Amino acid sequence: MKVFLESHNINNKAGGLGTFNFQLIKALASMDLSNLNITLNAKRPNDLKKVFGNVFSYAKYTSLERHFLFRKKGRYDVWHSLNQNTKVEPFFKPKKYILTIHDVNFVEEISSDKNHKVNKNFIKKLKRADVITYISEFAKVQTHQYFEAPNVPEVIIYNGNPCEDIIENNTFEPDFKINKPFFYSIGDFIPRKNFISLVKMMQHIDDYVLILSGNNDKEYGHEIQKYITEHNLQEKIILTGKVSDDAKQYYMQNCTAFLFPSIREGFGLPPIEAMMFEKPVFLSNLTSLPEIGGNAAFYWDNFDPIHMKNFVYDSLADFNENPNEYLEKIRARARFFTWEKAAKQYLELYKH
Repeated sequence: MKVFLESHNINNKAGGLGTFNFQLIKALASMDLSNLNITLNAKRPNDLKKVFGNVFSYAKYTSLERHFLFRKKGRYDVWHSLNQNTKVEPFFKPKKYILTIHDVNFVEEISSDKNHKVNKNFIKKLKRADVITYISEFAKVQTHQYFEAPNVPEVIIYNGNPCEDIIENNTFEPDFKINKPFFYSIGDFIPRKNFISLVKMMQHIDDYVLILSGNNDKEYGHEIQKYITEHNLQEKIILTGKVSDDAKQYYMQNCTAFLFPSIREGFGLPPIEAMMFEKPVFLSNLTSLPEIGGNAAFYWDNFDPIHMKNFVYDSLADFNENPNEYLEKIRARARFFTWEKAAKQYLELYKH
């Protein structure tokens, strides 16, 4: 069976889609793939071949593939689009087309006009799909809220935990001094991550610092940096930029709590990563986050800076008074999400 994974987002492992691509493919590589010929699509296929060897076949992605005449002309039994927004499609119709939907936040963030190009592109993918998978129940509900989904099988397959493998003897050391206990957060610097609410909260906190990781060279990152400068918060908030896996694990291992006030998430990988390190996790009560955090997280119900601060302090006090009760829930939630489980479910779909 010839399976094509449209996986070119794997190039950006610092983002959610890149993490999803890499971790799923890594888990697939450990499965029994007999009678399957799986092709990965990537901008730098040789880099993947160094990791996975001959387990997979490889195709080189170029941006020209977004145009019909330059599409991949191989014939495949299964084409799996790992991202609902990619413009890369097969030249020849495969026997089955699987579409994985992470979220349809673009309806709220870009345009609700169904004639907008981003929505038209998504509608075409919906019509092309023989099977639709969602990474959360929320992603399914959100899709049905805004679009008419085709009458095809729909399956929810949760992501795994990116920190299933904790780095032993991690030797990372930050290149700056941390003189106080710290809170940590990580993600793309885009408005829906709502990092500004954390920055404003820190104006009212003196006994902790906040470390924020992610690609802060975007417009939203510049806005946050400007706010920090204008309000003299340089001693309270540290922007690290993108970080390596060992740096991320260092910050999660050593933080007092992980804070993630995102207002739109199809899943939200960082909170369950932090749970692997048995940390109190604070989330917004919006979109998929209550589904993912379950009863193992604390939830903000609004983003008033004083309210956020008081909620964190009160919740940490509860956590410290009843650590065993909370840690049991956190450990169970962290173990619930595995890439092995996700990979097995996708393999069953391919074979079915």
